[in-house]
Order: sequence, then structure tokens, then C-alpha cells
Amino acid sequence: MSFERPDDLDRGAVNRRAMLGDAWVERSLGQANWLNAEFQDQVTRHAWHDIWGRPGLDAQTRRLLVLGMTMGLARWEEFELHCRAAIRGGVPLAAIKEALMQGAIYCGVPAANTAFKLTVAICQAEGIALDPAPLLSGHRVETHHTFSLPQLRVALQGPIDADAAGVPVVLSHALGMRLEMWDGLAATLAQHHPVLRYDHRGQGGSAAVRTPYAIDALVDDAARLITEWGRGPVVFVGLSMGGLVAQGLAIRRPDLVRGVLLGNTAAVYPQAGRDGLVQRAEAVRAGGLAAVADATLERFLSAGFRAQRPEAAAMVRRDLLRADAEGYALAALAISQVDWSADLGRINCPVQVVAGAQDVGSTVAMAQQIADAVPGAQLSVLDAAHLSAVEQPAGFAEALHALLSRIA
Repeated sequence: MSFERPDDLDRGAVNRRAMLGDAWVERSLGQANWLNAEFQDQVTRHAWHDIWGRPGLDAQTRRLLVLGMTMGLARWEEFELHCRAAIRGGVPLAAIKEALMQGAIYCGVPAANTAFKLTVAICQAEGIALDPAPLLSGHRVETHHTFSLPQLRVALQGPIDADAAGVPVVLSHALGMRLEMWDGLAATLAQHHPVLRYDHRGQGGSAAVRTPYAIDALVDDAARLITEWGRGPVVFVGLSMGGLVAQGLAIRRPDLVRGVLLGNTAAVYPQAGRDGLVQRAEAVRAGGLAAVADATLERFLSAGFRAQRPEAAAMVRRDLLRADAEGYALAALAISQVDWSADLGRINCPVQVVAGAQDVGSTVAMAQQIADAVPGAQLSVLDAAHLSAVEQPAGFAEALHALLSRIA
């Protein structure tokens, strides 16, 4: 019995189609003639099978390498071809941006300038909207680290007319995330409000920590930031771990807050939740963030959102994998022991509680317990999982604006 088996040309053609699209490959291979047929055969076999088919690097990394190499060699036709294919193939724009930023250092600013112009043109042709980010005083995002210890990475932005600025707002992120989690909300808020975002100790770009601590240390960090900023009292917005910090700040340092938004959080976790955080800390210490990334992503974002917005889900997963393992573990252990439930009645500022209807970790019932215990607190329930600010940005922003409207 005989049967046809694919050879390296067939395998290379499969990779070439996957990376560049059927239309391009059809033109390249379908128009082969006696002059260039052997060349097309060689390229398809050796480049697209022998190299692109190697198991050592994933396809996205190879795409980004090609962008850097074609950028460095000023092979702009090839750059444009591969950049368009990468965008159509689902490579996150954030990853492409980082490749071009890296190229600006090693290939030179003129090459990076051309690469960015071509990429912007490709996005426009593909119907991808790029949010404006004018480099004007007040709109610019200024990042730095605190001088006080442990050093925390901070990002500041706000309206051009400082005299007309609204209530200062601080944004505090979830476990394993970074201040970039707030990019969209911060950009919107900064049109009218001074905004401060920061990375918790041991996470994101803040200084690494190796000594165990309790939730009070994170509350002290937040108080230190507000005091050093000199813009308090503030509206403090915390999601998940950030929401635990927000509760502690409102209880322990009421002089620093005018209102708090408690997103996807709890006053105290049930024993199963506490045990889960301890188990995650142990898993991360043993196997890095890769050991928990997939399960965490499933908790963070609903299945529907992950299917509809794969690029957003990929960015969240990327940030998780970038987290420092020990920093993550220490934070997980710290928040596993939190219990603010007996002190919620002491909170005397306006409070907006936000819950996700699909959040299995910090449930609507947990959010309702906070809202019932805090005098005058209001509850918003969004159709989202744990990262409601990412999954339902408009609804989250609406809840925040409701809080801001209650503050004189």
C-alpha cells in the first residue's frame, strides 16, 4: 500500500501560510516560473520549515525577532509584510511596541521612527483604533520610584490646568498585576483628576522583598505614597488586593481618604479562600508564576471575555508571568490573613463597592457583606469575573464616577 507523505516543502508551506496568510503565499508560490521556482522551493523548505519549524522558540517570539532584524537592516518591505502578518495573527500590539522600543536602542532612532510610522499606518489600514496620548504637560505619564523604602514604582498623570483639577485619585492593583492594569481608566480620569498609580511592594517594578509582612505594611505603603504626593486626602480605588488595602486605609488613616472604591474584594476570606492563597504561594515558590498562570487567568477573566478579547487576556497572562515569584508568594500570604470585618463600621467616608457577577473568588455575597457593614455604602454588580475594571471598563468607570459625585 502506498500513500503520499508531506515533505519539507509541504511542511514549510504550512508554516509560511500560518505566518503570512494564504493570499501572500498563493501569490508567491502560484506565480513561480522557471527562473524563480527553485528559489521559492529553497525559501519554503529551509526558511519556513528548517527555521520557522524549529521547536526552540514560539511563533510570537520569532515574529518579533524578524521585526527587529528587518528594522535593523532597513528592509522595510519585509518589515511591513511581517508586521501586518503579526498584527493579523494576533500578536499583541503591546509586544510589537516593546520590540520596536528595543530596536530604538540597538538599531537607532531613525530606524525606530520609520518602524513606528509603518506600524501606525498598518493599524489604521486594519481598522485598529489607537487611543491618543499627547505628550503635553499634564497628559504625560511620569514614572519614578519613591525615595522612601521599600521603593515603590509610581506613575503620575493629570489635567493640563492644575488649578482646575478635580479630586486626586489613587489606583491600587490586584495580586500579581502591575500599575499598567489601570492604563485605560487612568487615561480617562487624568482629563479631569490628578491620578497616581503604583506597584505594590515586591510586585511590578517596585523593589523586591524577601521578608514576610502583613496587610498593615501595604496600608502603610499606601499612606506613605499619599503623604509624599502631597495631594491628599484622595479617592482611593482598590481592586482585589488593592481593595483590601483600601479598607485598611479607610479604617486606619481616615485623614488620607475622601472616599474609597472597593472592587472585587472581601473584608475577610473564608477558610477555603485562605487555604487557596497559601497553596498558590507554595506553588509559585516551587514552579514560578507559570504554575498558576492559567488557573489565575480563568479566575481573573470570564470565559466569554477571554474568547472575545484574546489580546487582552494575553496581556493579563503576560503580566502574571512577569511577576516576581517570591514577591507574589509573600503578598498572597499577607492577604490570606486579612480580616477587616469587625472594623468596617468605623469607615466614615463615602464607599462604592463593585462586584463581578461571575467572580468566584470575591463573590457578590462578600461584596454585599461589606456594603451592609459600611454606613451609606453603595454596591454595583458588573457582568464580569475578578478583574472587573479590565473586563467591564465602562461599568467600572461609571461606578467610580458615582462615588466621585458623592464627594463635595
